[in-house]
Amino acid sequence: MELFRIQKDIPFMRHALVLNAISFLTFVAAVFFLATRGLALSVEFTGGTVMEVAYEQPADLNAVRQVVAKLGYEEVPVQNFGTARDVLMRLPVVAGQNSGQQAEAMMAALKAQDPTVTLRRTEFVGPQVGQELLVDGLKALGVVIAGIMIYLAFRFEWKYAVSAIIANLHDVIIILGFFAFFQWEFSLAVLAAVLAVLGYSVNESVVVFDRIRETFRRQRKMGTVQVIDHAITSTISRTIITHGSTQIMVLSMLLFGGPTLHYFAMALTIGILFGIYSSVFVAAATAMWLGIKREDLVKAPSKKSDDPSDPNAGAVV
Repeated sequence: MELFRIQKDIPFMRHALVLNAISFLTFVAAVFFLATRGLALSVEFTGGTVMEVAYEQPADLNAVRQVVAKLGYEEVPVQNFGTARDVLMRLPVVAGQNSGQQAEAMMAALKAQDPTVTLRRTEFVGPQVGQELLVDGLKALGVVIAGIMIYLAFRFEWKYAVSAIIANLHDVIIILGFFAFFQWEFSLAVLAAVLAVLGYSVNESVVVFDRIRETFRRQRKMGTVQVIDHAITSTISRTIITHGSTQIMVLSMLLFGGPTLHYFAMALTIGILFGIYSSVFVAAATAMWLGIKREDLVKAPSKKSDDPSDPNAGAVV
């Protein structure tokens, strides 16, 4: 399906060197902020108290957040859980207070606002559990990256696999760099968004690589740079349809999903935008720098022996 077709190929690779330099500087900046500022990990990773409270009427989440903020919890996620009357909060560890004291102070403040509120449950997530979640999340990220690299190496060729992984890591590190620079809360939902961006980004790279392989087979007079430019140009319409429709959905979550989905949608928004960029100017350009050529994807035609004295005459050699 195409909304439009561009007749003349756009010379994307003409600007590859400059744009790759910008990508490298952005990548280095993201690594710098990760190393110096680190991620603002949520309660799931650092440990804390999880509280579930219930109201007789649908809860006013903004009013609850104001009460929570007055107690000194500025970035605590407050969300509905199950029904509009149930509210879930995750309180970080506070020095000098245990989980029970935190829950008592919070319930006292909530009851002062609405006496009908009741405590459904309270759970303490220890730092050890949070550390295990963080380690398991990093393992999941590593397994996904390894799986993608193996898949691309079998489907295409090792140069394409390396190019795609560089592009995907570029997207992931830049997302994490944004979260480190602005100190946005990094939660399990954001980790899920990062893994989703990995899959989304590799899908776009595979589409571009598929079109490069197809163009190599059909346009035998084109050079490598011309093939890449033609392949990317021919996928622009598809990119606008898929990324545009996805971005509309993600933006709706970002604008209207409330604090619960805010950072999840923010990670997806950054990932989708940089995923488009990296598929063209990181994945395709890196493959070009690595020296991809027609022989990497298209096997040379078989030759037959024409010597009558050859016992294998007529056979493929």
